[in-house]
Formats: sequence, structure tokens, C-alpha cells
Amino acid sequence: MSFIEKAVELAKSSRRQEEGSHRSELEKLLEQQPLSDLEEAPYPEEIKDIAYSLTKTVPIQMETMVRNRLITGGVNPEIQQSYKLLRTHILQKTHGQNHNVLMITSPMPEEGKTLTAINLAVSLSQELSQTVLLVDLDMRFPSISRYFGFTAERGLADYLEGKANIPELLVHPQGIDGLVILPAGRPTEWAAELIRSPRMLQLVPELKNFYPNRYVLFDLPPMLSFADALSFAPLVDGIILVVAARKTSRDDLKRCQEMLQGRPIIGYVFNKAEELKQSSYYRYYRSSDRPKRSWFFWTGNGKKQ
Repeated sequence: MSFIEKAVELAKSSRRQEEGSHRSELEKLLEQQPLSDLEEAPYPEEIKDIAYSLTKTVPIQMETMVRNRLITGGVNPEIQQSYKLLRTHILQKTHGQNHNVLMITSPMPEEGKTLTAINLAVSLSQELSQTVLLVDLDMRFPSISRYFGFTAERGLADYLEGKANIPELLVHPQGIDGLVILPAGRPTEWAAELIRSPRMLQLVPELKNFYPNRYVLFDLPPMLSFADALSFAPLVDGIILVVAARKTSRDDLKRCQEMLQGRPIIGYVFNKAEELKQSSYYRYYRSSDRPKRSWFFWTGNGKKQ
């Protein structure tokens, strides 16, 4: 009996500068279709009255969400809209195909991958009948719990080392119905080995198949810093690559694409295109014939590269 089946048995008894004549090579490479050109997809009925009997619920303070730029923390409505449109792309690429296990990574550190993963997870959980499991697989430098303002002494690393069971590690952030977090736990130097372990190879398909209406999002380390993301890529249905303006080089992006040859890159998020006033995290996309557009650029056809 799998750990999930055991949990169920227990339960039963319980995420360009203004267009001009001098665009960067990276913008030219990524810009195929602005995300905001899409209409929002119709969504199923909202989740209502979800009860968490086994999963630990932790309180989340509004000031924490505001400080860490979570979309539940009253951020600019246009940023929220950008994540809704990002969500629409995800649904159009994956919905109805049983492609519910996705990983989010970036070429290098500090390109916004973790915040993108978190806000995408929150956005998916807000509007869909599907639930979302957000997994912190950046086990050397775990940070998802910090964004939400709680401490995770134990997490996925403990399960992979045989020291804990998954149900006792899950955390529900209070007030965000439909979202459950599997934190990484304490940092470990053995992340690459744990990601390739038999327990991980068994865990991913169990998470995928036991809850078919749940998206499972994995936040991975940067691709060019560690081997973790490349090792994990064969286990997922889709890959989202986060790149940052004025930081991600064209060469770094191409290296990642070459490393992921044959893997399903479903799209790119073009992040930090301009640091706006009032500490806003994204910039407006403008074109010669249209007003404000998305902070994200999306490309990729969901096919193996």
C-alpha cells in the first residue's frame, strides 16, 4: 500500500522594455506571443469548503504576503492578472492530457523562479476545481516556506531519507484553499543523490496518478548551477523555464535548451523586464499598436524540444 493510500485510509477514519529599434537578443529569441493576447479560458466551479483533517494548517500574515510579493497579498491587480493569464497558458497546454506534473527552473540563481512557482500555484488553486501541491525541490537552498512565513524543520528530504512519511510533512497555508505545500525541510548537501533515489522515483508517479485533478508543481534549483533539474526532468510532464531581463544571457538560455533536448519545455516566463517604481516586480509590455500588456512572455508548443 502506497503512502497516499495509507493517508486516505487514515482520513476515512479523517507566475520588454517599450518596443523600440534596439531590442535585446534575448527578447528577440523569446518573443513569439505575448501572454496577454490570449483570452482567459473558462474555469470549472471554484473549490469550496475544503477540509484539511490530516494536513497541518499554518496561519499566514498579510504583511508577510505583501513583503514577499505573493499575489494573495494585495499586489497590483495587473500582476494578479498576469498570473491568471499564465495560468490560462498552463491549462491550454496541459488540461485534459493528464499532464499535471510540472517543474519550474531557471538558468541561473535570482531569476525569479521560486516566486513564479509560488504565484502560479496560488493562481491555479484560486480558480480551479483542481487542487495544487507545491513541492520545494530546491533542497540545498529551500525557500518556499520562508515566502509564506513559516518554518519547516522537516520536509521532503526527510521522506527521501526514510525518516518521515509524506502526510505528516504537508502544510496548508491558511486562507488559500486548494493549495498544499511539501517543503524541502532543512538544507542538505545530498540533494542530487536524493533526487535520483528510488523513493523519489516512486513518489512522483504516485503524486501524479493518485490525484488526477491535482497539479503538482516542483520548484527546482537553477539548471546551470546544479545537476538536480536535469536529473529530475525525465519525471515531469512539462517544464517552465524562467529567464530574467538583463541577467539571463542568450548563451545561458541556449545551453539550457540544449540540455533539455527531448524534454517537454512547455514555455518560458520572461521575468523582471523592468524594475518599476513602488518596488513592482514586473514591467508592462507595450507595442507600437497596443497599450499595456503582460509582464510575461510565453513561447513553446508543449512538444519535446
